[in-house]
Amino acid sequence: MGKNEIKDFIKFAPSFMEHKNIWSSYDEDADVLYIDFKKPSHSDDSELTDDDVIIRYEKGEIIGLTILHAKSRKSLS
Repeated sequence: MGKNEIKDFIKFAPSFMEHKNIWSSYDEDADVLYIDFKKPSHSDDSELTDDDVIIRYEKGEIIGLTILHAKSRKSLS
């Protein structure tokens, strides 16, 4: 990970601070990044945003994000 990538990651930190644990995994073949705020998570609803992010819900609470086309997204800088 380069210094610019670290700076980009740090920009996200305040958004994630309310969650005590965060898990992530990346599927390189599908170019999909999975971010989970709860383990185990069993979503009962989801929403696809205009920018190809799937917000996953369990009983109305956001429990994770699925970011499609993750590698092709532009840097935050």
